[in-house]
Amino acid sequence: MQMVQLSQSDVQLSRLVYGVWRLADADNLSTAHVREKIDLCLDQGITSFDHADIYGDYECERLFGKALEQDASLRSKMQLISKCDIAIPSSKFPQRQVKYYDTSSVYIQNSVEQSLKNLHTDYLDLLLIHRPDPFMDATETGKALDALIDSGKVRAVGISNFEVWDWRLLQAHMKHPLVVNQIEMSLLNQSAFTNGNLSAIQLDDLTPMAWSPLAGGALFQPSAETARLAPIFDRICQQQNCSIDQVAVAWLLAHPANILPIVGTNHPDRIKTLSKAMDIQIDRETWFELLTAAVGHEVP
Repeated sequence: MQMVQLSQSDVQLSRLVYGVWRLADADNLSTAHVREKIDLCLDQGITSFDHADIYGDYECERLFGKALEQDASLRSKMQLISKCDIAIPSSKFPQRQVKYYDTSSVYIQNSVEQSLKNLHTDYLDLLLIHRPDPFMDATETGKALDALIDSGKVRAVGISNFEVWDWRLLQAHMKHPLVVNQIEMSLLNQSAFTNGNLSAIQLDDLTPMAWSPLAGGALFQPSAETARLAPIFDRICQQQNCSIDQVAVAWLLAHPANILPIVGTNHPDRIKTLSKAMDIQIDRETWFELLTAAVGHEVP
């Protein structure tokens, strides 16, 4: 598995990242079952694991961390990513009346400390601000993120779902560079390729990460888009002995921006084949053929 060096950082991530957001949705929540998923990823060279404090109603990090607690040697074999700033009403936070964003220094620091505790580690490889906060004090947020890097609790920081003006405001109040922007990208959500977002990410020397590369499962549901894509998927799958989900991920991997797709499934049999997407060849014409089918018209 290829490792990608994040610009302006000593952090490397695997080209495919395993998304842990559905870990608490599994029928089997045992530590042994979680460990099986971790091992299946590591065996393929998928060494980067994408968390967020809120995933699974604040449970996914804890479930994952129990495997690290049982075998501390796992930590040196992986990169741990987490995100914060989304505050949701929950049984764990009964005082909250509404979902909101919180990029205050206290909230960020407390979230990181809780993530470290849940994951049984003393540092995160990468911390992302999960969503743009319209109430953000950029000076306060920037200082908090810089302090986390200086303390060694976080190796590098980035953002998620930020527009260029959002991350440039934050970056202007930081001494350490933002290194990643994690945004939604898939065959059914191609806007980043044409609205300037992916271009701006590259211009500012960030690494793009793609969440929901299978469009939240919509690629497997009947629709006008999937009907147009079906014959192309069938041809590629027959030619390269692969599956639709692998082709969809390979479409992102083929882009020269060096996108890191975040793949996630709770089924061990599917986890075993995640890295197959790395072997699929998508040339320029095929890339545009898939894009054309997805949007329903040829490029202008």
